[in-house]
Amino acid sequence: MGQCHIALRIDVSLEKSVVDGVEKLKKLIGKCDVLVNNAGIADTMQPSLKQNMGDFQKILDINLNGTFLMSREIAKLMIENTGGAIVNLSSIAGLGGLPRRNAYGSAKAAVIALTRSLGCEWASLGIRVNAVAPGYVDTPLIQKLADKNRIDLGKIKRRIPMGQLAKPNDIAEAIFFLASSSAQYITGTVLSVDGGWTAFSDFGDAS
Repeated sequence: MGQCHIALRIDVSLEKSVVDGVEKLKKLIGKCDVLVNNAGIADTMQPSLKQNMGDFQKILDINLNGTFLMSREIAKLMIENTGGAIVNLSSIAGLGGLPRRNAYGSAKAAVIALTRSLGCEWASLGIRVNAVAPGYVDTPLIQKLADKNRIDLGKIKRRIPMGQLAKPNDIAEAIFFLASSSAQYITGTVLSVDGGWTAFSDFGDAS
């Protein structure tokens, strides 16, 4: 991928793929200072009575199990060096109830619990573990859902106190902060980057 860049193909839902991939990373680079667990898939958004366990399990395997497996294997590299920072991607779906998003919400809520657990367990090893919980982000995926009338962007924006969707860079900056030395005394924390979504509890529109 160019100078100072490599790409490894890893299926985060499969333990062997993660173990082999990180072992290859170790041979190529020797260490890892920062891990961002950003691999994930969305759910089917089907009514609960029509959801099937195959789809439910797949979402857990990637969004939750993948986060744990990557964190476990990369932490081994970090321990061999001087520690590091792990930033997990949760979601507002893990902080509140979003109808029809059972698997995704369950996985993202579990990522929060995992973040807190690992943050406490690995603090003495020099590894910080935090999470970012994004709200709705202006991406092609969100636009595709809107085009298919799966979501109502106008209603979503009115529900957000800041009145707009996040830009991808808004999430990236929050991740960068938690991974940087500026957050050296922060671990086990979940940072909501949602324009005030989770803070709002009044009735009616927020903006």
